[in-house]
Formats: sequence, structure tokens, C-alpha cells
Amino acid sequence: MSSEERTGSVEGVRGWLAERLPSLLEEHGVPGASVAILAGDRVVEAAAGVLNLDTGVEATTDAVFQIGSVTKVFTATLIMQLVDEGRLSLDDPVRRVLPGFRLADGAAAERITIRQLLSHTSGFEGDIFTDTGDGAECLERYVERLADAPQLFPPGELFSYNNAGFCVLGRIVEVLRGEPFDVSMRRRLLDPLGLTRASQTAAEAVLQRAAVGHVPAPRPEAGAPPRESTGGPSPALAVTPVWAMARSNAPAGSMLAMRAVDLVAFARMHLAGGRSGDGSVVLSEAAVDEMRRPQIGLPDIGWGTAWGLGWELTRAPRGAEAGPDGAEPPAVPDLIGHDGNTIGQSAILRVVPERGLALAVLTNAGAAGPLCAEVAGRILSEFAGIVPAEAPRPGTEPEVDRPERYAGRYGSSTVEFDVRVAGDGSLHLRRSPLGELADLGEPVFESRLVPWRGEALIPVEPEDGAHRPLAFVGVDGAGAFRYLHSGRADRRVGA
Repeated sequence: MSSEERTGSVEGVRGWLAERLPSLLEEHGVPGASVAILAGDRVVEAAAGVLNLDTGVEATTDAVFQIGSVTKVFTATLIMQLVDEGRLSLDDPVRRVLPGFRLADGAAAERITIRQLLSHTSGFEGDIFTDTGDGAECLERYVERLADAPQLFPPGELFSYNNAGFCVLGRIVEVLRGEPFDVSMRRRLLDPLGLTRASQTAAEAVLQRAAVGHVPAPRPEAGAPPRESTGGPSPALAVTPVWAMARSNAPAGSMLAMRAVDLVAFARMHLAGGRSGDGSVVLSEAAVDEMRRPQIGLPDIGWGTAWGLGWELTRAPRGAEAGPDGAEPPAVPDLIGHDGNTIGQSAILRVVPERGLALAVLTNAGAAGPLCAEVAGRILSEFAGIVPAEAPRPGTEPEVDRPERYAGRYGSSTVEFDVRVAGDGSLHLRRSPLGELADLGEPVFESRLVPWRGEALIPVEPEDGAHRPLAFVGVDGAGAFRYLHSGRADRRVGA
């Protein structure tokens, strides 16, 4: 793309965002959003809506939003800095640094490596959100509490998204640096990249123009007057009762907040081979490349195609056939990125290394997926020629073939999936939160399941505006599936 074409596209997208972003907020019931785009050496910013439905404070481009699990790429970068310095090897067992690291399966705890934590292949249960306080020792205490965490599959066998594994990585940073995780984050990443507005605690965020999260409002009691709001598009939402999750989950994404332009500044460092804006080396080029290298393929659930070290990867198709005129089809570049969701806030980061493109969308509602998808679709198409796959939707396929293979209970200590065959032969899902997820207010979800692709099924009912496929993985001796995969591999626990 020539500089003239890129300039024209930048100005066109700037105008499109100014016009379209407010209406997207209205259409999808999202109070506020902030967007930043890096295209070569040009940056576009936009914001719309409100930061807080109770106060009506305007969302502007200098507001900080929580980035949720996008933080994991920051944590992975901190680990790769240690690899650069020769203080850590990716294939070191965790116990080389944390001799007291324990899980319910002692043999697995002894084998799990740094690489497996970074690529979500360690195999132990990962949705563990234990609050161990706000003190400097909270991560140390959190890792000690993992002693009862069950092993879902042998280390390295499958991908299963693991928040707890990134908390372990954060503790490794603490031990090798000899300082709390948030101090390392500030000294080793935020300050070198000039991200002085980024906040790691509510106390820091309150000094900024900070977004608060929004969740579905409780239904009013009969006869109660309707809840009033000073602004925003959705009276069905309420401000979250707390600003952030526990500090002990900070390396996985419970606390970090920043402007959208700050997030693309972090991506710029990765695009520049690990160098900051002033040319100083933050990460080696070899480490940047290694983070983008596929480590494990993903099940077909509408995510990317593989996972690297911190990054989700969407690899472009290779070896496409020539068109009818004999010309080779245009090359489609690879895409890397990460999504983030925390209490009532959601974020996406998309990066196209081959095009020098980065996009960040930050919102203050959990059900902002369709909004983020439309913005990302426009930008990726405009600047990289990437046409994102259509959002998964149930089709008109007949009922599931041999539904008894899927039926059963799958789960962990935080969730149970009950898949049952109804009297008419249709397949039905009930997902119930357990333990800490139930305490956090995660709702029960129910839907009929229909075929999607291969052995993946899809709910007929949407959740937060999206239909999320479920892959069924591994077959036991009786022909039944061993795992239900929703991004987490939940094993069969009953008939």
C-alpha cells in the first residue's frame, strides 16, 4: 500500500469512526468505548459514549479502561525479558524457580515447564480466582493455594486456557527480579514504553479519567420505580459493585488499565522488533519472533488457529489456488492478538506484523463482542486485506447425529456442563457456575445444541450477543467424548 493510499485510508477510517462509533454503542447497549489504530507511522484515536452510567462522565481518548486478559501478553513479555538475560529457559520446569510449586497431581507439577504455562498447555485447572489480599505477598500466597488444583490432562497434551498459569508466571517474575510483580511491570515495561498513564490499582486509576465496568442490572422488585441514569445508551446495565478483581490475579489480567493508544504503543514495540519509541531495546528480536511461533493448535471453536507464547495466532491459509485468470491470489498476512474481559469491561488487541498494523478497542461493558468485531473487521479489511470470518451462528443443519456420544456431565471445580438428549432426540446444554465463578455472579446458561463444524456444536441461544461453539475432543473406549472444549478443556465427570 502506498503512502498516499494509506493516508487516504487513515483519514477515511477517522471519519468512519467519528460517525459510526456512537451508533455502535447505541445498537449494542455499550456505555462507552475507546479505539486506537496504528497504521505504519500514523495513529488514529476515537472515543464515544460515557465512562460511567451513574455519573455520565464522557468517554474520551485519554480515559483508561481495563484491558483484562490482554495483560497476559505483557506478562509473557516480562518472562521473555528474563529469557533474553539468560536467567530463564522456556523449557525449564517451573520448580527450577519455584521449588515449592505444588498441584494435586505431584508428578505433573514436577514436569510443567515455562513454555507450557505461556502456551496454556500445562493441563491443570486454570479458572482459579482466589483473593489472597492486597499485600505484596499476595502472589506467593496464591501460588501456595494451587496445591489442590486438579490436573485435567497430562502436561503438553492439549490447549486449555489457564488464568492460574499466568499467575504462576507472575510469581516467577517476582522471584527472579526480587520485587513485586507490579513493580517489575512498571520498571520493565510501562515506564520504558512511556505508558505513564497506565494504572495497576484502583488507587492509581482514580487519579486518571477512568472507565468503570457495567453488568446487567438486577431486575427491580414489583412496584419499584425505574432506575435513573445520568447518561448512556442502556438502562439495562448497572455499574459494577467493585472496580477490579483480586490483585493476586494481576498477571492474568485483573487490574491493568490504560488508554487505547497506550495499548497500541505496546504493540508498536512488538512490531519494531522489541524496540521502544526512543530506540531502546525492551525485548530482543529473537524473543519477539519466538512469541509469535505456534506452540499448539486450537480446537475449532471460532478462536484463532494456534497459540504462541502469550499471543493467540490466526495463521493465514497457505497454498491457495490461482484465480481463473491464472494470477496468484493476494497474500493474506498472519494475525496475532488477544482478547480481555474483566468485571464489566472488555478489550481486544489485533496486530498484523507484516503490515505494521495494530488495533485496540476498549469498552466498559462485558457484552461488547459484536461492536469490537465490526470495528476490527473494518480496520483489518481496510489496512491488511483480512476479511475476518463471520461470527459463528447456528445454521439449518438437522439435529446432532448420534447425540448420545456427546451426552454427559463435563466440568471442573468452577463450572459444570450438563449435556442431555431430550425425548425428541435433540441435544440440550445447561452450564452452571460453581465455586468462585458462582460467587462472582456468573449466570446459568441453557440452550439447545446443533451441528456447527466437524465435531463442534453450537448453542441456538446467544450469550452476550454471541453464539460460542463447543468442541468435543477425544474419544474413550465406549465411543463417548472425553472433553468438552469451550477454550477450556473440561473433562467428562459423569454420564
